[in-house]
Amino acid sequence: MKIGVPRALIVALAALFSAYHLLLAAYSLPFHYVSEPGPVIAAMLLYALVTATLLWPTREPRLPIWMAAFALGVAVALPPLITTVLDPARPGGNGYATWYVAAIGTLMTITAVRLRPGFAWAGIAFLAVQTVFWSGPGALGSIGVIGSASWVGVAHIITNTLAKASRDSDRFSQAEREATEWQAAQEAHLNERQFRLGQTSVMALPMLRTIRSSHGELTASQRAECLHLEAGIRDEIRGRKLLNDVVREQVMLARRRGTVVTLLDEGGIDELADADLDRVLGRLALALRETTADRLIARTVPEGSEVAVTVVGLKTVDDESVTMLGGEPDDEVELWLEIPRQAAHAPEG
Repeated sequence: MKIGVPRALIVALAALFSAYHLLLAAYSLPFHYVSEPGPVIAAMLLYALVTATLLWPTREPRLPIWMAAFALGVAVALPPLITTVLDPARPGGNGYATWYVAAIGTLMTITAVRLRPGFAWAGIAFLAVQTVFWSGPGALGSIGVIGSASWVGVAHIITNTLAKASRDSDRFSQAEREATEWQAAQEAHLNERQFRLGQTSVMALPMLRTIRSSHGELTASQRAECLHLEAGIRDEIRGRKLLNDVVREQVMLARRRGTVVTLLDEGGIDELADADLDRVLGRLALALRETTADRLIARTVPEGSEVAVTVVGLKTVDDESVTMLGGEPDDEVELWLEIPRQAAHAPEG
């Protein structure tokens, strides 16, 4: 079972947390922590703009480069913009006027979660360096720079962990699919093998009994019938979908008349509906019954063509002049049939 948190809820929480920093900034203005409110107001507007940009719904979880650069630029601009109107030596500190530290921490945390940790750490590094130059190393803890760095660190670790878990889940899912496909293929091979063995037994068992009872002493007609049965067994392997009971009967009758029949199923009719397949095989059986060709070849046509099966009948032309010169007799096409995939519809009215 997969448990997830709606993205809208996460975005809403991030927006509320960011708005809280703006509330603290507005709260600090009337208490004379700042010498000039203008830079603080400008910083508030800039922070609100970049936060809205980062939280704006997009299809990709990873921030575009320009958004990440915009967030880093704001993180670099806020500290000097606000600290120019603050007194680092103020007794008791600057209170909520240092809201920008937590705001930058939130901004860089969002950037890290949106898969741009390099930009996030660059923003935190600049904040730490600027704080040291502005108020000394002691301010790193007192105004919350260490806490902001901790947020980014936790976000980075969690993001990497979730990404790794997602990759592992994808690999496990792929392995499961491959194992399922392999098992299905093995079962299909087993079923196909059992079906072919059963079909071969049904076809060959009467003749095998005859061979046994006659101790191998077969008549000429029985030997010919053995050859026909062997060809029929080959049809079960190479013909597959081209065979049903009617076609099998007509193929055997054609062979007994002396026609050499070859059935080749290359998978072109595997997706045919049952009604269309019955129609195609019925037309093939009719061609087998009516043919007078010496050789007949039926082959499926690859999917995508309007033709399902082609049937070619060849008749040997015994030209005495060619034979006397040592050549081979020629074949002429006695039958050319293309059986369509779809039944032809009679034109309306």
